[in-house]
Amino acid sequence: MAQLQVSSSSKPLIHSLNPDCKLGAKASEFRGIAFLHHSTRHISLSQKCKRPEIQAVLASDKETDASNATKGRGLRGKLNKVVLAYSGGLDTSVIVPWLRENYGCEVVCFTADVGQGISELEGLEAKAKASGACQLVVKDLTEEFVKDYVFPCLRAGAVYERKYLLGTSMARPVIAKAMVDVAKEVGADAVAHGCTGKGNDQVRFELTFFSLNPDLQVVAPWREWDITGREDAIEYAKKHNVPVPVTKKSIYSRDRNLWHLSHEGDILEDPANEPKKDMYMMSVDPEDAPNKPEYLEISIVSGIPVSINGKELSPASLLTELNDIGGRHGIGRIDMVENRLVGMKSRGVYETPGGTILAVACRELESLTLDREAIQFKDIMALKYAELVYAGRWFDPLRESMDAFMENITKTTTGSVTLKLYKGSVIVASRKSPYSLYREDISSFESGQIYDQADAAGFIKLYGLPMRVRAMLEKEKGKM
Repeated sequence: MAQLQVSSSSKPLIHSLNPDCKLGAKASEFRGIAFLHHSTRHISLSQKCKRPEIQAVLASDKETDASNATKGRGLRGKLNKVVLAYSGGLDTSVIVPWLRENYGCEVVCFTADVGQGISELEGLEAKAKASGACQLVVKDLTEEFVKDYVFPCLRAGAVYERKYLLGTSMARPVIAKAMVDVAKEVGADAVAHGCTGKGNDQVRFELTFFSLNPDLQVVAPWREWDITGREDAIEYAKKHNVPVPVTKKSIYSRDRNLWHLSHEGDILEDPANEPKKDMYMMSVDPEDAPNKPEYLEISIVSGIPVSINGKELSPASLLTELNDIGGRHGIGRIDMVENRLVGMKSRGVYETPGGTILAVACRELESLTLDREAIQFKDIMALKYAELVYAGRWFDPLRESMDAFMENITKTTTGSVTLKLYKGSVIVASRKSPYSLYREDISSFESGQIYDQADAAGFIKLYGLPMRVRAMLEKEKGKM
């Protein structure tokens, strides 16, 4: 059996859990268990295949009955192969046999590593096989996620409804895009997800599917099946001989990636309740943070962070380090009531330690490099940009066009910002840029050659002319 190790690779792969499962064109000559990873997490395999980009080991003699379940038409129709967004939890474990039963299809489980933590990735192979899946595909998308999704939003200054830094909103399109790629790789004709019919994520996944491959059919079990809760799901799993994942059920609904951790549900459903202290996982309570502040310097090139304290890091590594630093100082806790895309309000608590630090650094550097009109218009654009991302319209031509504007307007946003972190707060200590529009010789209260204070009198008269005219009219009307 393959064993997970850390190495380096840039080739994506596929894992076949059942010898009878038909693999995609690029892996058709292999049978057994093959792990395909996108970048930094990889495995050591006991037998190498003929092609370097795909490695495999033989599967055990024990086979699932997936092939028997896919010979005929399902209860709701017929699909050939479905790529399922898979976490290994109860819901997605139950979706595997449900898809086979209702659509007579083979199921390819897909898991994306977007920085949610190694604990959530452990044991996926065994879980997927036990559920009846024929393949498991795992891709490490952390660098792509931060570089191509997080940093563009950061550069744009995108914040939804004054607070939310779009952690889940940015992760869904990168995952859905990878699912479309896998569907092509394995020859699937449909994709499926475990999102409920009341949330935003169903929209984010499906708009990405529509944008990148409109021919793929989309299956959303939570909008179709009769399962209404955890007990129903457990009963269905037992009926279909699917091992119920033995995990301690969290009272909160959480979503984690390298950018943030969100908390919803339980006592948070009442906006009057204060979150419990032990709920937080990425950050310490600001009251318990160190009594001594910590200074750090963030270097930025054209609106994109590149280094911490002079040390250049990859996008994912930089964010990981800032999460550790910010977390121990209690940075980045947000408690908000937001308007969901589907119309209802929801209350969520977010932890975004590294992201909060970066957002402050980028905004403060822009105060040096952008003039008044540029800042004001960029802020207007940022509101719409955030709305599009929140609504799942990442691949909308409008967002892509707005991104081109953001890239151009921040081309001189280069320099460094020194921040002081102290008990939940991020305080700016210094800013500097070779493209700074700030001129001390102009801004100083001392007299200078460029700015003549006497010129202000004429400016004020012209600038205030509309107000003066209106006041004159009101005075004349008052005399009549």
